[in-house]
Amino acid sequence: MSNKNLTETKFSAFSLADELQKGIEATGFTFCTPIQAETLPHTLAGHDIAGQAQTGTGKTAAFAIALFNKLLTTPSPKWRKQNQPRALILAPTRELAIQIHKDAAQIGEFTGLKLGLAYGGTGYETQKQAIEDGLDILIGTPGRVIDYFKKHVFNLDAAEVLILDEADRMFDLGFIKDIRFLLRRMPHPEKRLNMLFSATLSHRVMELAYEHMNNPKQVEIIAEKVTADKVKQSVFYPASDEKIPLLLGLIKREQPERSILFVNTKRVADKVWSFLEGNGIKTAILSGDVPQNKRQSLLKQFKEGNFPMLVATDVAARGLHVPDVSHVFNYDLPQEAEDYVHRIGRTARAGASGTALSFACEEYAFSLMDIETYIHHKIPVESITAELLVKPQPPVKIERKPRPPRKDGGHRHHKGNHAQNSRR
Repeated sequence: MSNKNLTETKFSAFSLADELQKGIEATGFTFCTPIQAETLPHTLAGHDIAGQAQTGTGKTAAFAIALFNKLLTTPSPKWRKQNQPRALILAPTRELAIQIHKDAAQIGEFTGLKLGLAYGGTGYETQKQAIEDGLDILIGTPGRVIDYFKKHVFNLDAAEVLILDEADRMFDLGFIKDIRFLLRRMPHPEKRLNMLFSATLSHRVMELAYEHMNNPKQVEIIAEKVTADKVKQSVFYPASDEKIPLLLGLIKREQPERSILFVNTKRVADKVWSFLEGNGIKTAILSGDVPQNKRQSLLKQFKEGNFPMLVATDVAARGLHVPDVSHVFNYDLPQEAEDYVHRIGRTARAGASGTALSFACEEYAFSLMDIETYIHHKIPVESITAELLVKPQPPVKIERKPRPPRKDGGHRHHKGNHAQNSRR
């Protein structure tokens, strides 16, 4: 995190448990980011918070430090059973849940507190066993967590801390019913510490906060610009048949070392992947219905530089922490303005700089006005010159491997690094 993004508040200024302070120092943290400096005085004093901050601002450390300190300074009740976690952290996507677990494990390295993960797609029995064996903090996605809860793998009778991360996305993905179900089965809000974080503290998010939290303090960190200062943004106005040639021309001009390209639909993901592969650009696809083991493998290879380009639907827009992403391409403009911020937030992380290039094509140009209203500034327009339109080589044909027919008679399989995609 660059100095520009830090405050003058030191973590050492707070009365933190020694084991926790040691973990913070081991991670190299000295000064707080704004969201940490604003929320920690409240949460360390036992007050609930509803916090708003843009992506990549240190929210995980903000709530992890408050969580660890609470559990370290409050004795666990003697009646607590092995399968009763002391804290529950809910996140909208498995990528975010995994990242929270990783970051929290580093900060809490010396605390002796056990963390566990529960997310869909893989590891059902392994995750179940870890919860049954006993843990202090359960981190997960609502679907898998509620599955285990209903099967009595654990209960929430001893929960002392609740954290909801990216609450707005929980609404978008339809998880709120499940979340309310879980919250109603926890101790009364006054008997626990509650923290909610969201990109926007909308009416629906605050309604959730006031219903299930104890008079939360509202903390809003508004940057001068909603988008990262160090992201160079441009928008182009291509015709639909110019999008692929323009994309290839921009890749040739920009020479991105590692980039993420966002699309809105599965059909377009297929098309873009085919053209990129056909034009010698090794590409992977990440989306909602890629099996979890495949997803983790693709992310690992992308992080290691085996693929210079990742084509993603919005499932990857949040909670995806990949270092050194130099460019984000919005091949399709998102239909929700907030998603633009989260997409381009995949670059220029931790004080680095980055480039975001967006296509306002005939189908999605109407979204641009809402995006510019949301980010409080106009995105500079770049002209499409003849040099930027590269004639593409033919696309790679997507080979389909026959599978035994399902009951509905359908079958689908993609070879190579291509996997099925969904809108979310």
